[in-house]
Amino acid sequence: MPHPLGDRPSKVIAVHLNFPSRARERGRIPAEPSYFLKPPSSLAGTGDPLARPAGCELMTFEGEIALVIGRRAHRVAPGDAWDHVGWVTAANDAGVHDLKYADRGSNLRSKGADGFTPIGPRLLDARALDPAALRIRTWVNGEIVQDDTSDTLLFPFAALVADLSRLVTLEPGDVILTGTPAGASVARPGDTVEVEVTAGSESTGRLSNTVVEAGPLADWGAMPLADDAARADAWGSAYVAKPTLDEAVADALRGLSTATLSSQMRKRGLQHMSIDGVHPAGGDGVKMVGTAHTLRYLPLREDLFERYGGGMNAQKRAIEELRPGQVLVMDARRDSSSGTIGDILALRAQRRGAAGVVTDGGLRDSATVAGMDLPVFHAGAHPAVLGRRHVPWDTGLPISCGGALVQPGDVLVGDADGVVVIPPDIAPGLAADAAEQEAQERFITERVAEGEPVDGLYPLGPRWRETYETWRRDHS
Repeated sequence: MPHPLGDRPSKVIAVHLNFPSRARERGRIPAEPSYFLKPPSSLAGTGDPLARPAGCELMTFEGEIALVIGRRAHRVAPGDAWDHVGWVTAANDAGVHDLKYADRGSNLRSKGADGFTPIGPRLLDARALDPAALRIRTWVNGEIVQDDTSDTLLFPFAALVADLSRLVTLEPGDVILTGTPAGASVARPGDTVEVEVTAGSESTGRLSNTVVEAGPLADWGAMPLADDAARADAWGSAYVAKPTLDEAVADALRGLSTATLSSQMRKRGLQHMSIDGVHPAGGDGVKMVGTAHTLRYLPLREDLFERYGGGMNAQKRAIEELRPGQVLVMDARRDSSSGTIGDILALRAQRRGAAGVVTDGGLRDSATVAGMDLPVFHAGAHPAVLGRRHVPWDTGLPISCGGALVQPGDVLVGDADGVVVIPPDIAPGLAADAAEQEAQERFITERVAEGEPVDGLYPLGPRWRETYETWRRDHS
């Protein structure tokens, strides 16, 4: 496409990590900025499609603030660097992580394809802007997924221009993509990604691009490859690179009680696997089975709440990161004196295919939530909004919930008795042993109902073993 200024730039430079929220997702904070190049041929505009090559599954979006150089910059000092920026606009640093392995470090094939750098639609005059007062937001299908401000940057804009200009001459029209905030993830064909940069009442307008399925790649050269590592990298904290829960195992667990599962885990030496103090919002008939996606709250600090509690905070990110079959598990420090989720976010979790929600804090809108088709376990109903007791802090990490250690990917089972945590590697064997235990207990119950004494029967002793085996074959 033509550059928004009329001519194609000599280069497009992208920053790897710059927003602290993204750095926390990635688990590292760089001491210095690092960069990669995108070809000018990757530029596109609003309305242009994001073409995901056939065979790829990991088309990613990254909403970014783009700087357009207005005046040649060669070895400029940080104090003078902003004067060399002509315009600011919105950008989407798109890519396909299925090809990232082929050019590790350079990102050429994964992020350099034609159309993988939409920018626009409007250019804001940099001279009229405070570079530390810009807001970047990204929507996918109308739902906000990224929201951050330029006052949080690890490396301010002027520092980037000065650093680059020490060794690379920046020509008028060159574009610098300044990094993406938390929330960047995967978009699928049919999804529309919109990015907007605002400065007070000034706006770039929404840069809008829809993902489409492109034709197949020619069968020479590197071909798409998606494994757990690639998926974890692409999805960010939205992806749990843990063993998935086999559907047959999940079905078996749905038919088992938490009491039986707890008993079986105790036999394996696991005695602290219950999430204590939580009960189902929907009554005794609730059953929940899924894998854990975690959210941690920290105690309220008023000076930090606006920064961490506003906008697309960790609470909202955790909801948007949910994948079908996952249970959102919240560490609210066993403090139920404030709500940690209400009806709107619970509805959003349900729409995203969540298997349930567990919080050792409070639940807002409890009557409405109880009527939803979503298992929710909580420590008590409370009307207070977020900000009374908690600050939502981060997602996708090991937490404590109701006294139990929960790791992302752990298996959660909930019923009227509460919630238990199952290490995923033992889930198949545990389910089989628990099913056998429950069969024995049904047999024992029938005998007790017939008037048999429990001595030698409960637990099942040798005298009853043959009778039980016959009963088991008849009832299998």
